[in-house]
Amino acid sequence: MSLDGAATIDARRGTPAAGARLPPGRAGRLLASRRVRDLGLKVSGVLTVLLALELCSRVGLLSRDWFPPVTDTYAELFRLGMGRPLWVEIGRTLNGWAIGLALATLLAVPFGILLGSSPAAYRMSRVVIEFCRPVPSVALIPLAVLVYGVGLEMKVFLIVFVTFWPILLQVVYGVTDVDPVVRDTARAYGLPAHARFFRITLPSAAPYIATGLRIAAAIALVLAVTAELVVGAPGLGQSIVVAQSNAQLPRMYALIIVTGLVGWVLNMAFQAVERRLLRWHPSQRQEESR
Repeated sequence: MSLDGAATIDARRGTPAAGARLPPGRAGRLLASRRVRDLGLKVSGVLTVLLALELCSRVGLLSRDWFPPVTDTYAELFRLGMGRPLWVEIGRTLNGWAIGLALATLLAVPFGILLGSSPAAYRMSRVVIEFCRPVPSVALIPLAVLVYGVGLEMKVFLIVFVTFWPILLQVVYGVTDVDPVVRDTARAYGLPAHARFFRITLPSAAPYIATGLRIAAAIALVLAVTAELVVGAPGLGQSIVVAQSNAQLPRMYALIIVTGLVGWVLNMAFQAVERRLLRWHPSQRQEESR
């Protein structure tokens, strides 16, 4: 078949031929329809799982003593959402999350810039970093409770210690990833050190810092809820334990869903801010074109 024939068939099917450039309006419509289709598939997948769980609980394949019907769980979720106590518990969890993440960022970014700019300093501190980074966060809970008691300070301490390392390492990777040709050229043209930092080093490290913050935000939320579950600190984790202790299974599952929704919303918020602030970066342009 000739190339003209193949192009004609592609045109009849509504599919652009290979290498063809679409008009901006049509390209936008195709991208929008693809996103709507992807959203529909995701929603269909979630609804299918929920329907399967509902049927399994109703017909007895899953014991109602442990897996109440999905409709009961979402009815309880609706009741919780209409009341003030749920939002108070979410605020308590997010309070420790935000303070701990902010302190970890304020500490990790300057140290990361220092270590990334000085190979000797990084080699000196590498053993300490590699020793402290894998320490399980749960193993620090007894120490945190001993020093700070059961409260906000305990959660903040744990979050700062655990989230400090991923942010630090991402900043180090970002600073060391600066193109040496660009760095040497700027130095050769006499660009001052502060100008090299703000015009070359910081833009190069910005995507790494954003990735480190997104990873640390997820870790911080998991750790905040874990601390509340284990030691009974005020927050969503404590509410889950109370519901489980009182055999209020729909309430327990509803609160677990809330923690998942909080994590999802935070991740989406970080991604939105990252796209807005780093829209000039090639990686963000590639994401937008998908």
